[in-house]
Amino acid sequence: MAPMTDRPQTLRDLKASGYRSRPVKQELRENLIARLRAGQLLFPGILGYEETVVPQIVNSILSQHDMLFLGLRGQGKTRMLRMLPALLDEWMPMVAGSEIHDDPLAPLSKMARDLVAAKGDDTPIAWVGRDDRYHEKLATPDVTIADLIGEIDLIKHAGGKELSNEDVMHFGLIPRSHRGIFCINELPDLAPKIQVGLFNVLEERDIQIRGFSVRLPLDLCLVFSANPEDYTNRGRIVTPLKDRIGSVIRTHYPVTRDLGVQIMEENAISARPAGVQVHSPRFLKEIVEEVSRLARVSPHVNQASGVSVRMSVANYENVLSNAERRGILQGLTDVVARPADLSALAAGSRGKVELALTDESGEEDQFLIRLVEEAIKNIFDSKLSPKTFLSVVEVFNSGKKMEIGDGVRPDAFLKEVDSIKGFRKQIEALANEWEPEIARSPAGPELQVAIAELILEGLYSHNKVNKKRKGGTSAFGS
Repeated sequence: MAPMTDRPQTLRDLKASGYRSRPVKQELRENLIARLRAGQLLFPGILGYEETVVPQIVNSILSQHDMLFLGLRGQGKTRMLRMLPALLDEWMPMVAGSEIHDDPLAPLSKMARDLVAAKGDDTPIAWVGRDDRYHEKLATPDVTIADLIGEIDLIKHAGGKELSNEDVMHFGLIPRSHRGIFCINELPDLAPKIQVGLFNVLEERDIQIRGFSVRLPLDLCLVFSANPEDYTNRGRIVTPLKDRIGSVIRTHYPVTRDLGVQIMEENAISARPAGVQVHSPRFLKEIVEEVSRLARVSPHVNQASGVSVRMSVANYENVLSNAERRGILQGLTDVVARPADLSALAAGSRGKVELALTDESGEEDQFLIRLVEEAIKNIFDSKLSPKTFLSVVEVFNSGKKMEIGDGVRPDAFLKEVDSIKGFRKQIEALANEWEPEIARSPAGPELQVAIAELILEGLYSHNKVNKKRKGGTSAFGS
C-alpha cells in the first residue's frame, strides 16, 4: 500500500486514482476470496474449528450475511469476531472530519454533504485504518438507544444550532461504524426494547434519531455473540431480531482431549522467566484437560452454563505455579509438575463451572477432588495397567508406606522407590519412553517422581493400594 503522503488527499485525486466504492460486505467477501485462493489462515490461533465453525463463517461472509456467534463460555467467539477486521481493506478514504466515515463519493451526513457541495473536487480526504472500522459494545442492562443509534446533543443546541438542524445530532456507535463492522457482545443481555431498536438497522439498513425525518442508509456488517438462550438468569434474543440475522454460527468444545491440550498449551502462561525452570510431562497436561472434559458431562454441573475452556488454561497455570512454588521452597532449579500439584486445581476451577449442588461448605471442593481422581484414573488406564505393577502392590500389602507432597524432596522419595525391587527400572523406562528430553535433563529425577506418583495414584484408583490425604501430603499404604 502506498505511504499516507502518496495517497489521494482531495476528492479530485481520489477520482483520478480510479477508486471505486464497495459495500462493506462486498469488501469482506472479495478479500476473503483472495485469502482463500492464497491459502492464508483465516483465524490464526483458533484451533479445532477448521472443519466445523470456520466453514460456517466463510459461507456467511460469502452470502454477505450479518452473523450471530452462538456458544458457551470460553469458546473463542469474541476472539474470532475481533479478527474479522483483517478481512477489510488496510486503508479506506473518507471525508476529512466526518464522524461516520462518510464515503467521499456518496456522503451521508449533513456535514459531509455540505462540505462536498461547498468544495467540490477540493474536498479534503482522510484515510482510516481497518482497525478503526471495527466497533464493539458489551451488552449491559444500562445500554440505551442513544448509545447505539444517537441522540440530540444539547451542547450543540446550546451553541446556537437549531433543533431542526441535522448538525445538532450526536451519532451513536452504530452510525459511527458506517462502512465497517459493529459487534454487540452478549446480545441476550440487551434489553428487549433496545433489541427492537436494531430491527431497522438489520433489515432496512437505516436509522432515525429523535424523530428527525432524515434517514441514514448505513453500510454495515453487524455481528453478535451470545450464549445459548437457556443460559440461567439471562435474557433472550427477541424472535424478530433473530429472524433478521442472516447466519447463526455455532461454536463448540474441543472435540478431542489432544486438541484440548493443544489449546491449553497455546493459551496458558507457561514460561517462568526467572528462578525455577518448570517442566510439564504430557500425561499431566492430559489430566488437567480431562478434568474439564469430565466436568462437561457431569450431572452435578449446570451444563446450560457449560464449562469454559478457560478452566483448563487457568488450572494448568496453577499447576505449573504450584510446582514452581515447591521448587523455590526446596531450593531446586528444575522441577517437574506432578499429580501432587493437582491440588492447585480447585482455585482455577471455582468460577469456571456452576455446580448443581447445595451450598454446604466444602461440597464444591470435594466434587473437584473426585473429578481429579477420576481424571487421573482415565489417563492412567489409557497408558498403563495395574497388572504391570503387581510386585509393587505386594510390597504395599506387606505393610510398605510412602508419602508424597510439597514437603517431600525428590531424592528422599526416590530412596523409598528404590526399596521396592524393580520399581525404579519400570519408572526409568517409562520416563525415557514418554519424556526423553526431560529424562536426560537435570529434571530427570523429578520426572521419575512424577511418574511414580501417577502409578501410585492409578493403583489407588483401582483399589490396589490405600491413600490418606492430609493437607498437601498423600500417604500411600496397605
